[in-house]
Amino acid sequence: MTSPLPSPMKRPLLLALSLLLATLILSLAIGSVFIPPAELWNILRGVGEEAFTLIVWNIRLPRTVLIALAGAALGGSGAAYQGLFRNPLADPFLIGVASGAGLGAVIAMSIQWPYSFWGLMAIPLAAFLAALLTVFLVYQLARVGRTVPTTNLILAGVAFSSFATSLTSFLMIRSTSEVRRALGWLLGGISLAGWDSVLSLIPYLVIGFGGLLLSGHALNLMQFGDDQAQQMGLNVGRARAIILAAASLTTAAAVAFAGIIGFIGLVVPHIVRMWFGADYRRVIPLSILGGASALLISDVIARVVIAPQELPVGIVTALAGAPFFLWVLRRAKNQGYW
Repeated sequence: MTSPLPSPMKRPLLLALSLLLATLILSLAIGSVFIPPAELWNILRGVGEEAFTLIVWNIRLPRTVLIALAGAALGGSGAAYQGLFRNPLADPFLIGVASGAGLGAVIAMSIQWPYSFWGLMAIPLAAFLAALLTVFLVYQLARVGRTVPTTNLILAGVAFSSFATSLTSFLMIRSTSEVRRALGWLLGGISLAGWDSVLSLIPYLVIGFGGLLLSGHALNLMQFGDDQAQQMGLNVGRARAIILAAASLTTAAAVAFAGIIGFIGLVVPHIVRMWFGADYRRVIPLSILGGASALLISDVIARVVIAPQELPVGIVTALAGAPFFLWVLRRAKNQGYW
């Protein structure tokens, strides 16, 4: 599963890091109160104005970090899913993770939780547990003996996703007082953006990113097909299980704390492969960095397009990603993926 980074990785990595730094500064600067980059630098040095310092450290920075981590999770897991299923149209929500998380969140929203740490964390925790349970159930439904055929996995995910979506809609109709809140979360509303959310998210992403970054070589071999990858010494069943677990863990964590945000995991890995090649030792880390930058840019747009109101960031990613999805679909058909 392990392999060193290829030497041509340095230049794309520097480019991706530069783009991420620029989007981080943009996200911290833009809002209801504009903070100039020079003032941001003073704040980081501890000599900024008190009002700006409070805004940056207590409001914008935790939100920016949370969005960047969520985008990184979606970008990295999207690249892994596309490599695992050998399909450019695969994304982090292919096997029902998002629908399961949405169901868990709506169930939690229907309960009156106390205004405490655990009360505030009830929704993301319920979404996270429901997402992991969804992956487990889909994996078990798709299993045939000791193997899990890819087609079975996708079909089981689609079926469970339809079931979870229907149940979510039913609960939203029954709980009319929570419909607006639930709808905002399902559209990618960042409602919990404090440092507690960031710290709760990091452990899951450390494990998930570790698994994804170590899977680049295995994903490269799997592009030749399971039989040939097995002949080249790869334990395909174990590699598929590890990649699926890591990708699903990162997706579940991102959805739990940032809501359902589509197209980042579809668009970013595809752009990375077009620009930098299909070596997954390169695609995975660049998709992680690119996903963070893409979601930060989308969030800035969501904040300013109808200011002082704020759009759910999932609407922005959908408006930008849907045309790209149609273009990818046409391109994939012309290149004979089906």
